[in-house]
Amino acid sequence: MAEFFAGRGPADPGLAVFLTAGAQPLDLQADLVEVLDAAGVDCLELAVPFPGSPTDGPVLRAAADRALAAGTDLARVLAFVAAVRPRLRRTRIALLADWRHTAHPVGEEEFTRRAAGAGADALLVHGLPPRRRERQESAAREVGIPLVGTCYATSAPEVVAASAATAGAYLYLVAHRGRTGSAPAGGHAALAGAVAAARAVARVPVAVGFGVRTGADVRAVAEAGADAAVVGTAAEQVLRRARDPLRGFDEFVRSLVVGAREPQGGART
Repeated sequence: MAEFFAGRGPADPGLAVFLTAGAQPLDLQADLVEVLDAAGVDCLELAVPFPGSPTDGPVLRAAADRALAAGTDLARVLAFVAAVRPRLRRTRIALLADWRHTAHPVGEEEFTRRAAGAGADALLVHGLPPRRRERQESAAREVGIPLVGTCYATSAPEVVAASAATAGAYLYLVAHRGRTGSAPAGGHAALAGAVAAARAVARVPVAVGFGVRTGADVRAVAEAGADAAVVGTAAEQVLRRARDPLRGFDEFVRSLVVGAREPQGGART
């Protein structure tokens, strides 16, 4: 089983970057994945696109819409994973898929078998109904692929504990209730209590996402006690705005890695 964010600490926090498969041409995205690996990014959260996500802000919704318009479906995404995964030395792939749009139509067992067969290192099933959780967990155990658990910083203790119990890769702690791209009102440093509560019941690393845009944000997440940070909307914005998307993405990712390791108050370079 692949280890996510292994050996990381407050001075060297783990990092996951979220991309929507097909939001850019897949040949370009193969190069983007290699950029992540070369920069030492621990995890690529790769989404199978689906429409109308209630938790995504306009940037990631637009990315999903572009991918769907380009014909990106589960088969294409799994073929992409199978092609790029053998080239990666460090970066693991956590495949995100919506239960209603992607997993349920083919069945949890078949979906999970295909994802594992393509080389995905973990699964994050978005919108999984509680009544189907046991079935999804059983399917994942059957093929030996760990799940990413999810909860909010404001979730009740029993919800956090239940999510932690299912997590075999890492526990994704969403910084606040809202949509992707928005930061918590008190900043990420204010999450220390929620992170501590999650770490107390989790047997896997705790990663924090939503509103993480810079290396300083990654560092703030680490200082709040988390093992890793998840960056999504900011990465997509770089890709949409850069004249040279590959170069712009490379510079952005390296700024995250370098900035995350600077001590609080240190000079920026």
